[in-house]
Amino acid sequence: MPDKYHIKPTPIPSHFHRVGKYGAVDYREDCSRCTNCVKPRCLYDTYKKETAHNRNPDTGVELLNECRACLSCVQGCTKGLLNITINPEFLGMGDAYFNPGVIETTWKQADTGTIPVSGAGYRGRFHGPGFDSIWTDMSEIVRPTRDGIHGREYISTSVDIGPKPMRLAFSATGEMLSAPFELLEIPIPILLDTPAWSMDEGLSLARLVAAKRLQTLAVLDAAEIEKLAPEDLPFAVPLFAADALALNESVLRAVKMVEIVDGASALALAQRVKAMAPRAVIGMRLPLGPSTLERVVELSAAKIKVFHICADWQGRELDVEKPRHVRDAMRELHDALVKMGLRDELTLIIRGGIALAEHVPKAIICGSDLVALEVAPMVAVGCRVCRNVNKETHPGHCSINPDAIDRQYAAQRIVNLMCAWHSQVIEVLGAMGIREVRRLRGEVGRAIFREDIEREAFGDLVRRSA
Repeated sequence: MPDKYHIKPTPIPSHFHRVGKYGAVDYREDCSRCTNCVKPRCLYDTYKKETAHNRNPDTGVELLNECRACLSCVQGCTKGLLNITINPEFLGMGDAYFNPGVIETTWKQADTGTIPVSGAGYRGRFHGPGFDSIWTDMSEIVRPTRDGIHGREYISTSVDIGPKPMRLAFSATGEMLSAPFELLEIPIPILLDTPAWSMDEGLSLARLVAAKRLQTLAVLDAAEIEKLAPEDLPFAVPLFAADALALNESVLRAVKMVEIVDGASALALAQRVKAMAPRAVIGMRLPLGPSTLERVVELSAAKIKVFHICADWQGRELDVEKPRHVRDAMRELHDALVKMGLRDELTLIIRGGIALAEHVPKAIICGSDLVALEVAPMVAVGCRVCRNVNKETHPGHCSINPDAIDRQYAAQRIVNLMCAWHSQVIEVLGAMGIREVRRLRGEVGRAIFREDIEREAFGDLVRRSA
């Protein structure tokens, strides 16, 4: 049995301005300066970093961004001067999909590489749109050998990228007659994809450093590949537009995988790449939409077997008036390919809408082989999902200063995030009684979809009312 895959996290504090969910409001004008003040006795030392209240009684109301809302100060103040409120700056982060809670959770995981746990328990909604309307089967969690990261069974998260022929042909002498094929194995079902919006080149290359430590792959623009050291090339995936091929043959032979943006000349470009680098896996990058299935079948007949299917960064179909979430679009694509007898030969990589660790197994349940991350690594290094806000009209709004960010620092925060995500994927697999993530693909029977259970529970009532 191969060595158990393990990601080693290294706790690293953030170098950007953190925005906390809670803030302490201090009405200081009535403060008596008690000798037993509750502020220095804060369990989390929040007030020790805000010492202005001991020196200047005229200091205005401040929001303490590291407050955990334990309420011990509110309950302990003898004059009732303290209160806890929601930080308005926190509520202004992100959007409806990458909401403030998702961003805060990502930051905490990137800090330490551990799974965040709330002592107060989860008090939010148990369903929502997209992946949040899927519940996974946890029926095996009672088995001690299936106890996730603490269990005694080996749970594999390795996935294969490349063509997978349905059968092999051999001659009478044992010589293989089938055409040779390359299959690339990575130990985690996650790729680090190009950012959803433009970022500094240093941050882009930090993804490659992280991919090398994780033993996975990072997709980079072809122009960035030439600058890499030879030992980094096996972890880089050059991305080519369909009308350009700029890399020399020696670089192409060093990489394990190449991606090509779909277009009129994409097949011709794929043939050129295959001639120059016969051992490289060729992947075609397609937009997610109504014509995706037709294009996949067409390219599959031309011997393209790896497809990187791209939704928008919120997981919606592209260029569609009423876009579906990737959850529904991938289920339909997977089921159609199964009926055609093509699914087992192909590798499907999905990009878009993967905001939390739990979205990884849910995306695989819906039919993908692995996922590609474009926003989560950016959030790990401090992005608030403001989507390229104009820095001239909103100075200081973006929390990322590309000139001050160290590549190793950014890479370590991405590694920490993937460590926390990997542990959560293993927890889900262990609770479902599945020992390898490959078996999870398309296993919709191991999940509950909200609309299905509602139809089963309330279908008669709807029909009667109609």
